[in-house]
Amino acid sequence: MGLLESSSKPMVSVVIPSYNSMSFLPETLNSVLNQTFTDFEVLIINDGSTDNIVDWVAEIKDPRVRLISQANQGLSQARNAGILNSRGLYIAFLDADDLWEPTKLEKQVAAFKDNPYLGLVHTYVSMVDANNNYLYIIGSRHEKGNILRRVIEQNPVISGSSSMVHRDCFEKVGLFDKDLKSAEDWHMWSRIAVSYPMMVIEEPLVRYRQHPTSMSKDWQRMSRELNSAIEKIFEYVPGDLVWIKSQTLARAHLQLAQISRTAGNYKQSLYSCLRAFSSNPKICFNYDYLRLVVKNLLGVA
Repeated sequence: MGLLESSSKPMVSVVIPSYNSMSFLPETLNSVLNQTFTDFEVLIINDGSTDNIVDWVAEIKDPRVRLISQANQGLSQARNAGILNSRGLYIAFLDADDLWEPTKLEKQVAAFKDNPYLGLVHTYVSMVDANNNYLYIIGSRHEKGNILRRVIEQNPVISGSSSMVHRDCFEKVGLFDKDLKSAEDWHMWSRIAVSYPMMVIEEPLVRYRQHPTSMSKDWQRMSRELNSAIEKIFEYVPGDLVWIKSQTLARAHLQLAQISRTAGNYKQSLYSCLRAFSSNPKICFNYDYLRLVVKNLLGVA
C-alpha cells in the first residue's frame, strides 16, 4: 500500500479531516497540542475547504503540524490521505469539531504498550453541545479482546475521534472505503476486528459535539448509506456469524430511529422503527424499541 516512510518517526500520527471547519478547528487543534503525551505529528487534511484554513495553518509555529490539501473527496478519502502521509506507529483520528481531554493520547499509547497484540483502542465519549456544554457520557464496559460479533452487531466505537489504530491494521485490511459516505468507520472497525483484538478505555477522553450541522444529525444520508455499509461489512464476516445480519440491520435502524427522534422528526423515527421490525421482528421485544414506537405514535417527548 506504500505508507510513507521516514527516518524520523513520531509515535502517534493525529489525522484531522477538515471541510470548512474553521469555526471549531482552532479549539480542536489546541486540544491536541495540549496533550500530556507529546511525541506526535498532526496532519490536517484540507478536503477542498473554501475558508481560510491555508492561511491559518501557515501561522502555526508548531513544527509537528502539517497541512495536506486536496480537492473535496469526502471524509473517507481525507482520512486515507492522512493514513498514507502518516509516519506514526499509531494513527489517531479526530473530527475537526471534536475535542480531546489532555490525557487521551497518553492513556491510549499506554494501553497499546501493555497489550501489544491490539489493533484498536478507543475510549468513552462525553457528548457536548456546540458551546462545549456537557450533555451525557456514552460507553460500553468490558470491551476487550476478540469482540468481532459485538462490533458487527452494533458499532461499539462511539466516535471516530475516540479511535487509535495500530498502523499494521491498514497494511493488512486496507484503507477506508471511499464509496461509503456514512458508517465508513463502522465498516473499517469491523474489518479490523476480523483480524485484531480491540479494547476500550473506560473513561470519557473525547468530547463529541452535537450541533445542527453535525453529520450525526443527517439521518437521511445515514439511512441511505446504512444498508450498503452493512452489506459490505458482511462481506468480511466469518461464515459462522452471517446469521446475525438481521439483528445488525434491526439494531442499526433502531439507532437511526433514536437519532431522528432526538432531532425532533417523529415521523422518520417511526419509519426507522418499522424498518427495524421488518429486518428482525424480534426487535419488538427490545424495551428501547417499544418505548420509541409508543412515544412516536403518541407524539410525546
